Amino acid sequence: MTREEINEEKQKEIFNEDRKAKIKKIIKWSIKAILIITILIGGFFTYNSYVATVKIKVREYRVVNSKIPESFNGIKIIQFSDLHYGSTMNEENLKDIKKLINDRKPDLIVFTGDLIDSNYKISEKQKELLSKRLKELNATLGKYAILGDEDSEEIITIYNQSDFTILKNEYELIYNEKNDPIILIGLDSLIEGRRSIDQAYSYFKQETYNSNIYTITIMHEPDSAIDLLGTYQTDLALAGHSHNGNIRIPIANIPLEKKEGAKKYNQDYYQIGSTDLYVSSGLGTNNKTGIRFFCRPSINFYRLSNK
Repeated sequence: MTREEINEEKQKEIFNEDRKAKIKKIIKWSIKAILIITILIGGFFTYNSYVATVKIKVREYRVVNSKIPESFNGIKIIQFSDLHYGSTMNEENLKDIKKLINDRKPDLIVFTGDLIDSNYKISEKQKELLSKRLKELNATLGKYAILGDEDSEEIITIYNQSDFTILKNEYELIYNEKNDPIILIGLDSLIEGRRSIDQAYSYFKQETYNSNIYTITIMHEPDSAIDLLGTYQTDLALAGHSHNGNIRIPIANIPLEKKEGAKKYNQDYYQIGSTDLYVSSGLGTNNKTGIRFFCRPSINFYRLSNK
């Protein structure tokens, strides 16, 4: 074998060794990448299944307004919303919700719509269970609810059996020991076309109307506030529906999902003139994926103060 042939053979050997080393390196990094992606995907779905969709957070707020009567100074209001029972919320979650609410000894409880998920076929037995759990919620001044866009008339029976009063474009004067009441107004669903602002605010047209009465409005779709605040004044507005976007971009805190009825107001709080608007992130999920990300289910807890 000539010197040229020997050198050529050596070059081939070196080339093959380098090629094998590169292939091994590529395989090694590919395995690492697959493992990292698998861990990330597994972690995401574990987080979504055991934290993001079921680990309920209690958001606490202090609401200050000089119009709040002295007898209502310090009262506690619990708002929960968008249970979507049968989605990511089930019987076990109901026990957690009951404890979180009753442990705070609320004076007033309001539910702002969408009790049962529209894609879930609930049995009569589960309806009885749901009624039982809602009945076990305690509030000294009453429990009130409005209907959401996914609520059908059949759930009215559940509310009636659980001592909730449904406000369908209606108002109620609420007293606490003394003769200075606050007014609670419930708006029906905007999306379903059942909302009637004039009917709900009929008290404002009466001769006995007192402009100094502290007014709380509960609504399902937060964008109802656009029409409402252009016509009538409310001091505190509580809404649901938006789920605060379900999936949010961290740090920037931007919702990726903007639903009809919650395109303008989908963050958790807005100051609109003299109105405090709070938008619940809800409890269940109603998107097709059943995913929450950086937007945990929550219950809102308000303390009223007049100074």
